[in-house]
Amino acid sequence: MAFGWWKLPRTIRGQLLLVLLVALVVTITSISHLHPWGPKEGGGDLETVARRLDTVATLLGKTPPTQRGVLLEATRQAGFEVELMPLTRQKEFTFPPPLQNLALTVINWFFPLDGAYPIQGWRTYLDGERVMAFVVDEGTMLVLQGLPDGIITEQVVSDASNYFLAYMILVVFCVFFAVTAITRPLRRISEAASKSDIVGNGQIFDENGPEEIASLARALNGMRSRIRMMVDTRTRMLRGISHDLRTPLTRLRLRADTMREGRVQDGALREDMLSDIDQIDSLLTESLNYLRDDYATEGIVRTDVASILQTVCSDFSDVGFNVYYSGPNRLIANCKPLSITRAVTNLCDNAMKFASEACVELAWLGQDLSITVVDNGPGVPEHLHARLFEPFFKADDARTGQKAGFGLGLSIVADIVEAHHGQIELLSRQPHGLQVRITFPRTLRLTPQPAEEDR
Repeated sequence: MAFGWWKLPRTIRGQLLLVLLVALVVTITSISHLHPWGPKEGGGDLETVARRLDTVATLLGKTPPTQRGVLLEATRQAGFEVELMPLTRQKEFTFPPPLQNLALTVINWFFPLDGAYPIQGWRTYLDGERVMAFVVDEGTMLVLQGLPDGIITEQVVSDASNYFLAYMILVVFCVFFAVTAITRPLRRISEAASKSDIVGNGQIFDENGPEEIASLARALNGMRSRIRMMVDTRTRMLRGISHDLRTPLTRLRLRADTMREGRVQDGALREDMLSDIDQIDSLLTESLNYLRDDYATEGIVRTDVASILQTVCSDFSDVGFNVYYSGPNRLIANCKPLSITRAVTNLCDNAMKFASEACVELAWLGQDLSITVVDNGPGVPEHLHARLFEPFFKADDARTGQKAGFGLGLSIVADIVEAHHGQIELLSRQPHGLQVRITFPRTLRLTPQPAEEDR
């Protein structure tokens, strides 16, 4: 919400501070407007009386001692029972009991009186009677005796009412803030969570309100999206398994019927059946590898990524594939080494199914580590790039044949990259070919290693 150039704070801390400031302003304004309506018995409150006595004491200090009686008499006629006393008599002043005096001191510290400060404070007693004294000169003080009960009563009532009003305003503002900014949004989130399911792609948690509440709603929406994605992925995987298994199982059934009728030699039929069994076994193995999720539990350690990539390229070269490495001989980064090995192996294996050569490139790309697998195959149309990461999806228009696989390799790579908080992108290569680039930040936190005695 915005009001011209000024905006409400987005965080609960900022909004609470604003509420306290508004409550303070409202309290001061209310007290200042209500204060003149209070009782004014005995010539005013203590602060007013103190200012007047301080003025009289100042005038007496500038008046010759022979003429001070006239000023004292005029002050008495104004309703003030005043008397000049030696300044040494302040040693005879007494005070309220310690516990009461401590409470009054704390109150005065938070809510100080604004009048001129009397000798020995606001609550002094002489001969059992409450007095108020001010310095006249070096040896004399002006003492007010017989403070009217109206003044003391007014101070207590006025202070108590001010405190009560301040506390009530603060409580009302805080309760209103808690209900509108915290309780009500949390109740909406709770109700939405109790009624939610994983059907639909829309957001079910309202991402409004203070930043903390909005972050909670945003995290819950993200968690729901990830759960939905996980369920959709597993559903597509089961559909893909059932679809890919149906073809070899049908062939096995037909060959079994052919064997029973004796129309084909047993040796040739046996080879065909073994080929179908191998295809089923490969499908189940790749599906189990996809479900294994080792990359989710592997720890992040400091690793020589260049050495990993060189080893992968050497393994492919040893079996006759033209896969070579381009990059530094040594590059240390934080990553999951087994997962990176698996991801690059899948990319190279995918490239060798359709290309004659592939290059694995390693470099720093700004603040990210970049690993790119480039091949010279037929490539993939750009409108299919996003779908290649779906389990069991195969871009048949671009890459077909018996070597096409089951469509799980890039899905596994995408999950490994996500576990590294990185990104994966497919880029077309001219005149033909495909580039698969994975990047992840160099600031990945190392996984704490267990202590020697815990292993």
